[in-house]
Amino acid sequence: MATIDLTEENFGTYIANEGITLVDFWAEWCGPCRMFGPIFESASEKFSDIVFGKVDTEAQQQLADEAGISSIPTLMVFRDGILLYNNPGALQAEALEEIITAVKDLDMNQVRAQVQAEQSKAQVTEL
Repeated sequence: MATIDLTEENFGTYIANEGITLVDFWAEWCGPCRMFGPIFESASEKFSDIVFGKVDTEAQQQLADEAGISSIPTLMVFRDGILLYNNPGALQAEALEEIITAVKDLDMNQVRAQVQAEQSKAQVTEL
C-alpha cells in the first residue's frame, strides 16, 4: 500500500480507525525527512495491512502545531485510535520494523485498561 497524504480534514478519521496507522510528519526542505521518506514508503509496501500517512508540515502547519510537532521528521504510531509512539528523528529500516512488530504484538485489551486507569487517575487528581 502506498502512503496517504494526511490533512487537517482527514487526519482524525485515519488515526481513529481500528488497526495500525503510522504518521510521518515531514517537510520537503528537511534533509533527515528526505532520508527517512524512502524507508517509510518501502515499509508501506511491505506492511500492506497498516495505514501509512504523511503530513507535510509546510502545507499543514495548523495540524502540525496541534500535534505538537517541534522537530521533523516525527513518527507517530496509533493503534485502534490510541497513540502508542511519538518521537522525532529519522529511523533506519530495521528500527522502523522493530517498532511495527512491537505495536503489532501489543495486547490492546491491556493497553486500553492502562489508558483507562491513567484517565481515571487524572480525573481524581483534578478534583
